[in-house]
Amino acid sequence: MSERRRIASGGEWERAYGYCRALRVGDRIIVSGCTSSRDGVVLHPADPAAQLRVALDTALAAVVELGGSVADVIRTRMYVTHRRDCDAVGRVHAQVFAATPPAATMVIVAGLLHQDMRVEIEVEALVGGGHDDTDPGS
Repeated sequence: MSERRRIASGGEWERAYGYCRALRVGDRIIVSGCTSSRDGVVLHPADPAAQLRVALDTALAAVVELGGSVADVIRTRMYVTHRRDCDAVGRVHAQVFAATPPAATMVIVAGLLHQDMRVEIEVEALVGGGHDDTDPGS
């Protein structure tokens, strides 16, 4: 059985709802949904692109802490509260993952945990799983 490593952010919802920031089992890293919330404050309430940058910083820091890298990310799931924000959010995603694009899903949702949150992202990574031989950049 693979060893499990968990990391916690210490955030209020993590404690209240019983989950961890990220979990590594074997070569797989799964990062819980990340938003632009810092110390109970939602950063950039009117800027979904900036919110995604903050959320990705959080998610990718967890991947790195558990031994992975941006290049190891194989899947993302983005939750956006307004259809009009999809293009801005998608462009940030494309910039961050330009060299190694993961499989991705973007879903428009009715809302997130705080009214000022406009974007949330989940990330999955596979460490040591090899590279795609069809990708000239790998």
